[in-house]
Amino acid sequence: MTVRTTHVGSLPRPEALTRLMYLHQEGKGEASELEAAITDAVHDVVAMQHGAGIDVVSDGEMGKPGFVNYVRERLDGFGGQAPPWSIDDLEATPELAIAQYGGEAGAHIMPANCEGPVSYVGAAAVQRDIDTLRLALDKTGHTADGGAFIPAASPGCIATGSPNLHYPDYGSYLDALADAMAQEYRAIVDAGLILQLDCPDIPMAAHTEFWCRDEVRRRGLVEFAERHMAAIERALAGIDGSRVRLHMCWGNYEGPHHLDAPLAELLPPVLAGRPTMISYEAANPRHEHEWEVLSSLGIPDDKVLLPGVVDTLNNIVEHPRLIAQRLERVAGVVGTDRVIASTDCGFGTFVGFGRVGAQVAEMKLQAMAEGAALVRA
Repeated sequence: MTVRTTHVGSLPRPEALTRLMYLHQEGKGEASELEAAITDAVHDVVAMQHGAGIDVVSDGEMGKPGFVNYVRERLDGFGGQAPPWSIDDLEATPELAIAQYGGEAGAHIMPANCEGPVSYVGAAAVQRDIDTLRLALDKTGHTADGGAFIPAASPGCIATGSPNLHYPDYGSYLDALADAMAQEYRAIVDAGLILQLDCPDIPMAAHTEFWCRDEVRRRGLVEFAERHMAAIERALAGIDGSRVRLHMCWGNYEGPHHLDAPLAELLPPVLAGRPTMISYEAANPRHEHEWEVLSSLGIPDDKVLLPGVVDTLNNIVEHPRLIAQRLERVAGVVGTDRVIASTDCGFGTFVGFGRVGAQVAEMKLQAMAEGAALVRA
């Protein structure tokens, strides 16, 4: 059986689109010009994925300023400018932090605070995402039935990045986010697409100075992860878990990562949740060895693993045989029918971010497709 291929969602954006998105975030520019640029970019990026041999494609997140800050326009109750969070392992290497977050792209992340009751006002926006992706799929001839996905921020991902200034406690805030974002999640699934929940909050809780770090310390990492998974369960009520995949990563940044929590500690609460497909970093040199723990974790029979077999932080194109070896390690635990080749994370998590350009990203996806075809049953 051939191993299928996908990626985590975001792909390098055209420079012209990046400039238009910056203007939009600043309250400038023409909305019609931005919408036209997004539509063109989605069509181009879907065609690229299709041509590269990717089975389960996305819109490249062309219409979003970032994987989590986009919710600023889809949730009522948010405003102001939230303080940035810091990452523990970058504290010792400030030059890396400045290089990645200190420029124009970093200034446009622009997280907001929760200042009032949370409600979802993004129905029209998510429908535009769905319609634009469907048009691109039709144009390229790529089937949407199981062959396309749209990422969305998880409740915990939003909560950790946007300080709560309204709700009486963290749990109430998290549940309010789950109830609001449930509308976006259902819209994606009801459109016949796969929903990807982005959950960097779970692995990053151990080494990130979020506004809610005391909550992590009080509960402990595992219980914190369990509480975030409970919010996901709440949001996915009535949704078939086989239409949902969950992505977890330790932060798509270039840094030492020597303070990352181990996969063996994080995976059990995630595996206990509703999402059937679990995406995680496995090409990252700090975590590639962790395929060894999969056997001892007792992966449930209904779960499908999406290991990252391509690094999204460097411009070296992985050899297809290396990709096949990485996939075979995981397939040796759960079988080839329960493995989908993926990337470690996105290539452009925020507008203007990403060290890998469009040409190399395409080459990496092509190599992944070639490597997946080499996997021995």
